[in-house]
Amino acid sequence: MERLIGRKREIEELMRCYQSERSEFVILYGRRRIGKTFLVNHTFNGKFTFHFTGSHKAPKGRQLERFAKDLQEQWKLTYQPHIDNWYHAFDMLQQLIGRSKSRKKKVVFFDEMPWIDTFGSEFVSALEDFWNTWASLRDDIMFVACGSATSWMVDNLVENQGGLHGRITSRLYLRPFTLQETEQYLRSHRCVWNRYTIAQCYMYIGGVPYYLSLLDPKKDLNSNIDDLFFSHQAKLSGELQELYNVLFTNSDKYLEIVKLLTTHREGMTRQEIAKATKSNGGTLTKRLENLERCDFITGTQVIGNTKKGTIYRMVDFFTIFYYKFVEGVKRRNIPYWVTLSNSRSVQSWQGLTFELLVMMHSEQVIKTLGISGIYTNVCSWRSSGGSNVQIDMVIERSDPYIYLCEMKFSTGKFTISKAYEEKLRNRMSIFREETRTSKALLTTFVTTYGVNPGIHSGVIQREIVLDDLFKGN
Repeated sequence: MERLIGRKREIEELMRCYQSERSEFVILYGRRRIGKTFLVNHTFNGKFTFHFTGSHKAPKGRQLERFAKDLQEQWKLTYQPHIDNWYHAFDMLQQLIGRSKSRKKKVVFFDEMPWIDTFGSEFVSALEDFWNTWASLRDDIMFVACGSATSWMVDNLVENQGGLHGRITSRLYLRPFTLQETEQYLRSHRCVWNRYTIAQCYMYIGGVPYYLSLLDPKKDLNSNIDDLFFSHQAKLSGELQELYNVLFTNSDKYLEIVKLLTTHREGMTRQEIAKATKSNGGTLTKRLENLERCDFITGTQVIGNTKKGTIYRMVDFFTIFYYKFVEGVKRRNIPYWVTLSNSRSVQSWQGLTFELLVMMHSEQVIKTLGISGIYTNVCSWRSSGGSNVQIDMVIERSDPYIYLCEMKFSTGKFTISKAYEEKLRNRMSIFREETRTSKALLTTFVTTYGVNPGIHSGVIQREIVLDDLFKGN
């Protein structure tokens, strides 16, 4: 079996549940392609008492037919059961498990559970009945529910107000790989790119294990991007539409928000999104919440300006790259990205996207600053005056210090000019004036290879380099 990268905490929790002396109801969720099924299969090595995978957009009858077939095959029955509804399905499963004389924990794995819950299926009600009247009364059942549609998993299981309220014994949420985990994954697949190249790769496809698995370690990064997005048989050419279609009902409404945010690197408030999309109320709130649950966007508080509220940013690198460079480009055999990657537009985009890369690794920044043991608040700041000044990443400590972060992506050490020093000092002055803070302000530079020492570099109090972002949490 392929080596599992990271996920140590999740494996430990799965094994704790397996070894406990009670029945456990475990839910595992996270965006599509993130490795949920692989994690469960790796942890239990495929040794399930029963496992079933829902089919996307299949009607209830087809789902039940497949369930009956899986029962027959996995329990080696001489007949295929006729199952009319999900209550009957769980009754049959209960009877078969009840025949087992094994004292070991019985692992029941339902994958892509949101796909099973078709309109009018009563699947959730039947699941509630199965768990409450039978499984929870035993001490040897481990029920693992897995799904990519995070909003369904949260609404129907985590925040269930019916028979499953308070019944979930463990919940695990899988996030994309960090830079460190991405590097470990690539190394395990014999890819020897340096960290600068790995950072570029992360900007293009993010830390999604499935996308990383498509890379050819024998080719350079730019050739791989051509293969994945711009060739006639590009493996990820239709991925974006499929990704959102699978996760969200009325996916076009979600894509409208997503596309809007990709064009506003600095982020947008809820009011700005509502105005641009001509939507408001609870529907918009729910869509933003669902996008944030799936790690496509993130909401950041604005320091010192409660009127601005939350700033929403697009944080899914794959989506950002797709809308910037892939959408609308016809597939071609020529090395399209190999040529385009050296252009000024791509280099400028990488500089802006590096800022997001740093923000998504704020834990590594905090660790490098040596303040992991101090309560910190990572937020943003926008000038409320007419200066149009914004700081994307502000780290406020509970003691009298605030870090104002500046991020620069370059092929060598960064040189601070006189004009740039004046810009930084002016920004600090405006920040102090508008926030009325009395805390010490520390200008913190995050760069690929550091800052060249010079007469203007004294404006910097702390430095962080790309290698620091590859540290563990």
